[in-house]
Amino acid sequence: MQNAFILGAGLGNRLRPLTERLPKPLVPLFHRPLAEWTIDACNRIGINRFAINTHHLPNAWAGFGSGKDLTFFHEPVLLETGGGLKNCAAWMSGDPLLVHNGDIFSTLPLERLIEAHHASGLPVTLALRSAGSAKHIALDASKSRVTDIRNQLGRSEGTHVFTGIYCVNPSFLDWIPAGEKFSVIPAFLELAKMSQLGAIVLDEGVWLDLGDRDSYLQAHRELSLEPAIHPEANIEGGAIIERSVVGRGASVAAGAVIRDSIVWPGGRVASSARLERCIVYSQDLIQGTHENQDL
Repeated sequence: MQNAFILGAGLGNRLRPLTERLPKPLVPLFHRPLAEWTIDACNRIGINRFAINTHHLPNAWAGFGSGKDLTFFHEPVLLETGGGLKNCAAWMSGDPLLVHNGDIFSTLPLERLIEAHHASGLPVTLALRSAGSAKHIALDASKSRVTDIRNQLGRSEGTHVFTGIYCVNPSFLDWIPAGEKFSVIPAFLELAKMSQLGAIVLDEGVWLDLGDRDSYLQAHRELSLEPAIHPEANIEGGAIIERSVVGRGASVAAGAVIRDSIVWPGGRVASSARLERCIVYSQDLIQGTHENQDL
């Protein structure tokens, strides 16, 4: 499998106001855009050709992925998960495809997903987790076929979490109308009715949905992907930074106190600032005391 499609067109409503500045897949995770971590994960298993759909703030993608085989599909009107996939049908060139949500970070063994997909011969194979709060996927006894999603077929309550990562064959696109706003879920349900929706449970590695503020902060607390303070950040002596991430080109003045917070690249924190569980995403000079705020 050589191709991957990264879903990048969503509005990122759960992450506002951060996504008023950047599309969700470009939000930084330890100094690098989230989509860059996804591309690196795909590169490690031999996937080197990428498509990304865009809608919200498309100009923000300028310069992203320099040197990569990357094609953008802009959607003036959002086409949803299925419509966006159908929109890149010609680009797929008849080959199978790994689909990856744009707000996911994972170290899952994606090679096992691809192997299971090829072995099954099914149109779609979903990567699932056993643990998590959104257990919407029901499986058969073999745990290799999806029998229901959110009990919409009336067969079973869910037992597993959908990771937002899956493989599709070109034949799956026949279930999606062209040029329409269309979710993949109705097509998944049709396949499930016929026992044609594949699955593999991947409980190894890290999987984090970073689609909301709490999970975004949590990821920076739990992961140690790169140095928390970027070497090109300017931290004056006397600044106190605890359990926080400070990005490239950010400046923190002497006397500032930052705890359990994230300062984006280029952020500016004044000496008077006292920040607790805050995200500094703007270029404004941040002053005063703030708790649980996006600044």
